[in-house]
Amino acid sequence: MKILCILYDDPKGGMPSKYALDDLPKLDKYPDGMTLPSPKAIDFIPGELLGCVSGELGLRKFLEDAGHTLVVTSDKDGDGCQADKELVDADVVISQPFFPYYLTREKMETAPNLKMAITAGIGSDHVDLQAAMDRKVDVVEVTFCNSRSVAEHIVMQILSLVRDYHNQHRIINEGGWNIADAVQRSYDLEGMHVGTVAAGRIGLDALRKLKHFDVHMHYFDRHKLPDEVEKELNLTFHESVESMVKVCDVVTINCPLHPETEHMFNDELIGKMKRGAYIVNTARGKICDKDAIARALESGQLSGYAGDVWFPQPAPNDHVWRTMPHHGMTPHTSGTSLSAQARYAAGVREILECFFDGSPIRDPYLIVQNGELAGMGAHSYSKGTATGGSEEAAKYKKNN
Repeated sequence: MKILCILYDDPKGGMPSKYALDDLPKLDKYPDGMTLPSPKAIDFIPGELLGCVSGELGLRKFLEDAGHTLVVTSDKDGDGCQADKELVDADVVISQPFFPYYLTREKMETAPNLKMAITAGIGSDHVDLQAAMDRKVDVVEVTFCNSRSVAEHIVMQILSLVRDYHNQHRIINEGGWNIADAVQRSYDLEGMHVGTVAAGRIGLDALRKLKHFDVHMHYFDRHKLPDEVEKELNLTFHESVESMVKVCDVVTINCPLHPETEHMFNDELIGKMKRGAYIVNTARGKICDKDAIARALESGQLSGYAGDVWFPQPAPNDHVWRTMPHHGMTPHTSGTSLSAQARYAAGVREILECFFDGSPIRDPYLIVQNGELAGMGAHSYSKGTATGGSEEAAKYKKNN
């Protein structure tokens, strides 16, 4: 079989000759008891760069020893890109949420052999799920592999926004000691009302981490949490997003992107938030109307916006979020720490082993199977597609 793998570019200075740490902590299970990915073997060293082109997710030896062909590229956007050329006879395509290959219906129609799309990470909205269902292309991802990585990033970005860390760090780098300038937008998180849109693995873990900051916590989710969890964290449940955002000083977005959540945070919803609230979005960029966010920061309706996700990705150089005031954006790195890479690389290999052997893939990994939403997909997604507009990612390539 032919496996096409789209990964982000290598470091500009080349692959590291050594790493900051010598090894990674040993983990066996996730908080809900699910075991970490468990392939029969791995051909990589955990803690090394695996998510870039030269890292190859540690798959080449495994695939080639089994007689398969592996093609790895970072050229994924625009007419005539390498990924599109290789897709036409591929059996499996692997992509990452951080550097997504937007697998639209049009692209699937060029690939008659395509049987499976694997997300090396979590969040498969870069695949046209409706087209995958229609064409019987299975979609799978490595559920939970980097959820806790993202939750850590959420806490970091909330604190960075509320304490105005980025501004203070800039002052020092510029040789200053302007304390009044450094603290005029800096507050304590303690006592604030913090809410999450969705309380799945990421949202709930972020709440558990935030509990220790003595904040008042709220959540909205289509699936209400068990009473004992609400009591443990002293959580307030809201029947709607509108109800929650009206009372929150900080809102963290942790829901999947699908047609029902696309542009959820628009001018109208942001206008219902407390003046001066903060938003942290590590879910998907398209859940927010990019121009509405920028307008709210300019007017002061929002005090800050941080996030890790953009639409499309890579974001064009003229994307308004690059230059809007009071932002703390990162280039979708929350779920691709070296720790997380070891887990999602192992998870991809586990999925491929099951696929080749004809054995069942873990149910939580399933998004689409046999033409229907399945597993985590049935729990989190709705039918349809959210890939429209993704062709603008080519604008980044033209300018770099």
